[in-house]
Amino acid sequence: MQFIDHVTVMVKAGDGGNGRVSFRHEKYVDKGGPDGGDGGNGGNVIFVASRNQNTLVKFRYHREVAADAGGDGDKVRRHGRNGKDVRVMVPVGTVVTDQAGSVVVDLTEDGQEAVVARGGRGGFGNAHFISSTRQAPKFAEKGESGEAVELTLELKLIADVGLVGLPNAGKSTLLSVVSNARPEIADYPFTTLTPNLGVVDVDHESSLLFADIPGLIEGAAAGKGLGDEFLRHVERTAMLLHLVDATSDAVVTDYQTIQKELETYRLNLTTKRQIVALSKTDLVSPEVLEQKRAQLQAVLPADVQLFTISSQAHTNMQPLLYAVRAAVDAERKRQIAEQPETDSIPVLRLQGQSAWRVSREGGMFVVTGSKIERFAARTDFDNDEGIRRLRDIMRKMGIMHELVKQGVQLDDTIRIAGGSFNY
Repeated sequence: MQFIDHVTVMVKAGDGGNGRVSFRHEKYVDKGGPDGGDGGNGGNVIFVASRNQNTLVKFRYHREVAADAGGDGDKVRRHGRNGKDVRVMVPVGTVVTDQAGSVVVDLTEDGQEAVVARGGRGGFGNAHFISSTRQAPKFAEKGESGEAVELTLELKLIADVGLVGLPNAGKSTLLSVVSNARPEIADYPFTTLTPNLGVVDVDHESSLLFADIPGLIEGAAAGKGLGDEFLRHVERTAMLLHLVDATSDAVVTDYQTIQKELETYRLNLTTKRQIVALSKTDLVSPEVLEQKRAQLQAVLPADVQLFTISSQAHTNMQPLLYAVRAAVDAERKRQIAEQPETDSIPVLRLQGQSAWRVSREGGMFVVTGSKIERFAARTDFDNDEGIRRLRDIMRKMGIMHELVKQGVQLDDTIRIAGGSFNY
């Protein structure tokens, strides 16, 4: 399966159904009253995190997701059917952002759900508007439009350990030896072109999830080589295991190249806990290995451990895994300790007059505001009684008073939510 970890999709929730204008006409029923039913609600679009998904490839050729619309209301107060929700499975670790770059939801747990587009509410039928002063309403509401948004889905693998290093540093071999993963391995750079995950059993009581990040080169954070396409998968790991090829003639330069790319990424990844391992030690003499170990140790930060390992010969593998587990445990405890308290009392703020606004544009008055625009969107501007109800709502909200203050005259046009009527 092709690995896709960054896509843009158009999401459209279902529109609400229209309310019905209807009056009873049964035989032997004198002066039957209004009986128009309400429209059904539109379906929501829901993203669900699933550990059974590991790529966003299904969105590559299907970049539109739409939910069902609600049915229209009918006679005898029959309610329109509600549109079915669409539940879209995405991999655990998917971050959903809007066009402004704001995070809509971060799906980090298996089974976690989030409504990313809400369906429109169904319009009320005329039976809903019966009152002591309105015995026979001849209007109904239109259904609301469902939300339509363009979303960016970005997959960031959630693993305990991120394996980083230059191409052919031995990351895939290490993963194949210590886990059940079977990455492609060959004696040339860039064998790994997609991230690989493997579960590593440290002992009989604990295991860790390793992510093999494709080999980086100098300038990767700026987009060279495989670029920073896979560095995002390092963001969520608890720590990094940096492999340096012991057969290289420049182990210090190799180490510093990767550290520079981690530092210049959009997030400074060098702040993560790290362990460094000289790999492929079975291919060099003990004297050369000790020389390179000393060179590398001289440039490492004081808190970074250095191991010498051979994945093929299984040399020093278990001590390395114990050290990695200790680093992961320490980081997870730190993250838990730094989590903010969530049981604080929320602060509620009341909206004032800024909930709506009246302005003059040319020869008309324009009314804006989320609440009044929702009422207007459900209004049939071809129905005089429907417009009369909208005027009543605007009067109760103080909008009509503001129009008078701004000098509205008889027959002046008032525009709101794409519709208009005369004063």
